[in-house]
Amino acid sequence: MVSSTMKLPMLTTDYLDRAIELYGDQVGVIADDGTAYTYREFADRINQLSRALLDLGLERGDRVAVLTPNSHWFMEALYATMQLGMLFVPYNFRLQPNEYDYLLNDAAPEAVIVDDAFTDKVEPHLDTAPADHFIANPGASVGSDWLDYEGLLSDYSADRPDRPDIQETDDATILYTSGTTGDPKGVVHTHRIQHYHALIHAHHMEIEDDDTWLWTSPMFHINGWGHIYTLTGIGGQHVLLRDFDPGEVFRRIEKYDVSVLGGAPTVLNLLLNHYENNPDIATTGEKPVRVETAASPPPRSTIKAVEEQLGWRILHAYGLTETGPIITTSNTRRYQEQADKYGIINSPGFACLNTRIRVVDRDGNDVPLDDETMGEIICQGNQVLDRYWEKPAETERAFNDRVEGWFHTGDIATMDENRMLTIVDRKKDVIISGGENISSIEVQDVLYEHPDIEQAAVIAIPHEKWGETPLALVVPSESADLTEENVIEFTRERLAHYKCPTEVEFCDALPQTATGKIQKYELRQKYWEDRDRQVA
Repeated sequence: MVSSTMKLPMLTTDYLDRAIELYGDQVGVIADDGTAYTYREFADRINQLSRALLDLGLERGDRVAVLTPNSHWFMEALYATMQLGMLFVPYNFRLQPNEYDYLLNDAAPEAVIVDDAFTDKVEPHLDTAPADHFIANPGASVGSDWLDYEGLLSDYSADRPDRPDIQETDDATILYTSGTTGDPKGVVHTHRIQHYHALIHAHHMEIEDDDTWLWTSPMFHINGWGHIYTLTGIGGQHVLLRDFDPGEVFRRIEKYDVSVLGGAPTVLNLLLNHYENNPDIATTGEKPVRVETAASPPPRSTIKAVEEQLGWRILHAYGLTETGPIITTSNTRRYQEQADKYGIINSPGFACLNTRIRVVDRDGNDVPLDDETMGEIICQGNQVLDRYWEKPAETERAFNDRVEGWFHTGDIATMDENRMLTIVDRKKDVIISGGENISSIEVQDVLYEHPDIEQAAVIAIPHEKWGETPLALVVPSESADLTEENVIEFTRERLAHYKCPTEVEFCDALPQTATGKIQKYELRQKYWEDRDRQVA
């Protein structure tokens, strides 16, 4: 019998502890301004923040929300909350001020850490949000309602505080989806879920201790956020980039000898365009570069151009906020050598280690492995969410809709004889534009607030730059005087700009089912008729 002492809990803090123990004197984090921190110096700042949070009265199980671009402050807040048994709650900094009202009240954080540039987005909620403490980073020019982050840290010792008895089943994070039926849902991951995801991510993305990762993907996004542990525990080097700029990406790749970066298809196209206009720039340092891409699959032409023109290797992964994120990977060299390399990279690929993937019909039966019959992707794995935050009905449905005990992704796909996935549609009306998930229903709800709009539907249409973009189909009320420009402006005043329609079409009527539901599939057909699937 195996001794119970051999069964160590899977905690997110394991990754930080390993980095300090094995790589403490080596540079682990390079801030956006170029300030370099060894892993031990980084840990000192984490400990100072931890002590500050404790002194403010926060306890195990409390939530700490963060609203900041890619930064060392983001990473410090993550690890400080984790080692105290608190929950880390990152918010999308691209939202409009009114959109934070729901988020702040749903998660009910006790403390909110906000980048100086975004404090104005939270200011309207200081008196109504449940939080007792608002902290601005770095905090040099904040008002009296805000605590100064750097000033706060300077008051505390860098000695690590006593950690509570954290269990691997304890909640670690709440990550908000864009929402497909109205309000965003908080996805709860435990320590075990995040720990396990980091393990399979390290394997499938080939992470080693001599890797330098350039943070181009937003850390609040699961494709960026979930991987902080991976590189830290392996002992690699984080290079932070606050604002995406193609020229700066290439400069930092050469300066810091970057070997890995993230890139949604939109990011890859922006980098390719910059290179085409500046063909003499260096695309690598001494080490080769590989790119982890997710969100919507990059077109074959983009994959080929990145690999042939930039000399980078693309690793494509698929998943959702709810699934860690990655549950499949196309990083399968043997299959790529045996078949259509770019076709395989373009696909979501194959199930990750210790991950079960099925494609099932409406009755929950597996579809034939013919790469033609469509069904919904369902999965099981240690990296799949624990539950939705305070939404038991949604949790029950997600795990038991077609098949009991499997997470239902809402993505429609086919599977071939080698069990390779190809996504062909989405059950949910999510639009993925430039790597960002947009709820068509959320946008529709805003359109219905307009006094001159009788009916509205928002669908995804192809877009050369963004992959997909929202199109608003609007039925005006009688005698209304609407223009495309004022409809778009109406949404931009109420939503983050990336969510807003880029085109508006006016209609006399929208097709409906007998029960009054708008038939979006019918609406999409004419925009996607020259393509073999209704996603970018």
